[in-house]
Amino acid sequence: MLHLVLGGARSGKSRYSESIAKSLESAGREVFYVATADSSQNDNEMAQRIERHQQMRPSHWQLKETKTALAQTLESLNRADAIVLVDCLTLWLSNCLLHQDQGLWQKEKQRLLSCLSHFEGQLLMVSNEVGQGLVPMDKLARVFVDESGWLHQDLAQICDQVSFVTAGIPQQLKPQQK
Repeated sequence: MLHLVLGGARSGKSRYSESIAKSLESAGREVFYVATADSSQNDNEMAQRIERHQQMRPSHWQLKETKTALAQTLESLNRADAIVLVDCLTLWLSNCLLHQDQGLWQKEKQRLLSCLSHFEGQLLMVSNEVGQGLVPMDKLARVFVDESGWLHQDLAQICDQVSFVTAGIPQQLKPQQK
């Protein structure tokens, strides 16, 4: 089962995804938390965000950190009994776009999409929806908005479930409720 969870900043998307992982864990399955944030920078605000996320999730969940090699990390966790929560895809996108290898993003995106076609466990992917605002003035910001939008479209086609979280309230986009 592949589940994409979208939402804006502070929308509750991480909390919602973690609640799903906790409910699946009660079936005796192991949870892996894949963090894409770059904690190596001298960024106090990001360090506080990371600490807040660490405090929110159960301490026994296994942490896997990856800045760019997301598909490789997921392949190492690919088994039917795994519950994998990736938080978040837009930070991963930023890490790839800002990498010295200018072609890294397209390579890693294709690796991820390919990896998902044979992922056996429960995968929850959290991502920021950034395409509902103004078109940014800065070129890199426009590339980021475009690439995140295209990534979300590609993932929505592949995923079994897509949710959008606003004010802590999840709305199911796929499959559509009747």
